[in-house]
Amino acid sequence: MFQRFALALTILVLATSCANSKLKLPPETLFKQGENLYAKKKYEAAAEKWKKAKDTTTSPLLRTAVELKLADALYYDKQYIESAAEYENFRKLHPKNPKAPYALYMQGMSNFNQVTKIDVDQTPVKNSVTLFELFLQEYPGSDMTDKVREKLAEGKARQAAYEMYVGRFYFRTDKYEAAIGRFEDALQKYPGTPRSDEALFYLGKAYLNTGNLDKAKESLNRLVAEYPKSEFADNAKQILSSNS
Repeated sequence: MFQRFALALTILVLATSCANSKLKLPPETLFKQGENLYAKKKYEAAAEKWKKAKDTTTSPLLRTAVELKLADALYYDKQYIESAAEYENFRKLHPKNPKAPYALYMQGMSNFNQVTKIDVDQTPVKNSVTLFELFLQEYPGSDMTDKVREKLAEGKARQAAYEMYVGRFYFRTDKYEAAIGRFEDALQKYPGTPRSDEALFYLGKAYLNTGNLDKAKESLNRLVAEYPKSEFADNAKQILSSNS
């Protein structure tokens, strides 16, 4: 009876060992499997293969390639927090790598895409603006410069929109001093964004509601002069006419 048990146990151990050895694929194989999955847009599965390849390879060249591939797979799987960390890690480990500018841009995009609503924490947008500005400083001659400038402008527009969102909330709740601070920030920190005319209009109205007529006129006159075709221009003229 004992001999049968020992034999069965030996067979079980050998079978388990063989199964485990089959599961432990070489990192090069895992890398190729990840590439095939990525080409089929199976990004989560590709990321899993590349994570295993990254953890098991002893080749510096393969590890470098896998690190960036993994970041890309996470990004396109919309795991933006994770992809941001992987792109940053790649930049820190390989600052002179030809793909370092790409990694910096994609780190910025990973932050940029984390925010899809205006009524949530905008810190990732702020981070993306910082990263895009860093890109322009470090790689001014890059062929990605135009794309980065475009995203930088979008990021600043989002920041201005958030200031307007908070400012208008304060305005609606009669907290005019707080509203003024937000509208001023929108104009000073993010000049020339698409919401500048709106900021000037509500800034003028907020100043008017605090009894500061001079400041109100200054903002509204600036709106009329700089944005004559704005949807707020006619209302600004009416307010100015009523308080002339």
